[in-house]
Amino acid sequence: MLSSFLKSLPRLGRRWTPLNFTNQNFTRIPTSHAIEEETIPGYVAGRYFPTRIGEILKDRYQVVGKLGFGVSSTVWLARDMDYRRYVTLKIFIKSTTMGQQLDDELKIYKRIESAPRNHAGRKYVRSLLDSFDISGPEDKHRCLVHPPLWESMLDFLFRNPVQRLPTPILAVTLHRLFLALDYLHTECKIIHTDIKADNIMFGIADDSVFRDFENDELQDPCPRKELDGRTIYTSSVLRTPKDVGAPVLCDFSSAVMGDEQHTEDIQPDIYRAPEVILQVPWSYSVDVWNVGCVIWNLFEGGSLFSGQDPEFKAYRSRAHLAEMIRLLGLPPPNFLARGNHTKKFFSEEGDFLTGELVGEHVPIEQRETSLEGEEKEMFLRLVRKMLQWEPEKRSSAAELEQDEWVQTELRK
Repeated sequence: MLSSFLKSLPRLGRRWTPLNFTNQNFTRIPTSHAIEEETIPGYVAGRYFPTRIGEILKDRYQVVGKLGFGVSSTVWLARDMDYRRYVTLKIFIKSTTMGQQLDDELKIYKRIESAPRNHAGRKYVRSLLDSFDISGPEDKHRCLVHPPLWESMLDFLFRNPVQRLPTPILAVTLHRLFLALDYLHTECKIIHTDIKADNIMFGIADDSVFRDFENDELQDPCPRKELDGRTIYTSSVLRTPKDVGAPVLCDFSSAVMGDEQHTEDIQPDIYRAPEVILQVPWSYSVDVWNVGCVIWNLFEGGSLFSGQDPEFKAYRSRAHLAEMIRLLGLPPPNFLARGNHTKKFFSEEGDFLTGELVGEHVPIEQRETSLEGEEKEMFLRLVRKMLQWEPEKRSSAAELEQDEWVQTELRK
């Protein structure tokens, strides 16, 4: 009862007063010029909720400005007037288009929220503050409310001229990521399945970033266009905070429950684990393989695997497997024996059917070019702990968090 009383306090006199976003001094974009979500192939206006800057949703969240857009949602900065804080609103396209995915993602967040909170990795997993449905012109739209974050690791890389993370930042990022995964795997029983640079975001420890964003929209409104009764706004960016927070693992739209058996296809193409390609039952260790591949993007400035098939000029599983063999050698027979799709790629004797794609063996030592000496050896030992054919031989997230290279870099 005390908890419920305390939660009600913000409504008892500390509520923010709504702001007036009526400044008409903004650039009007021609209706013939496609912008933002309109540029997405197959865009249909009616699928998107016609959000307006300044409007108040759920009698509580006042929209301040647009942060981004995607195929399935738009993201907005808002003022939580009840709790006098800034939040982000992820507003999905209409619910009938999204189907079961909406409820599946919400179940994942609810499982995270109900898990123990004393684990060190909890604070490196993005939390859900609230969720609700809003009625649009054609259908309902799901809205997820999150604490606001800064930019993604991918954005951070693009702003770096060499597009590589410095060693200290990589070590900190991996340490927090391993803690987050250990929390998800052991406490929440969740497999993320979609770990990539744009799903790792930096926190913000200074609210002035959001106040500046808000003031910019009040004084110099973003460009926009009016079309068929809806306003399409251009996205604005948050300025660089003076104090960048820790990296946080985000986006659980593809996550699954770890206490269920899985053989379905998951992961972005270049990050697919071998058991996913061969349809061996998979579990938490797919996330570990995923991180091993992401390291290469973050630190080496390129992808460890591409899966580009020279015959088809596109991604193909056989080309991806060939690259794995080139790096790791042939997979063990007992692993191949478990795959429902093994016969598509390997003979009864375990030979790769399209061996001409493999080429000459290139050990991982030749692929790593950023480090030297003992530091390089320690780093490669870390990578090898993740890039193993057999899922059982990969280290757990808890073991990787204590890895020698990670801990040595953190102590520097």
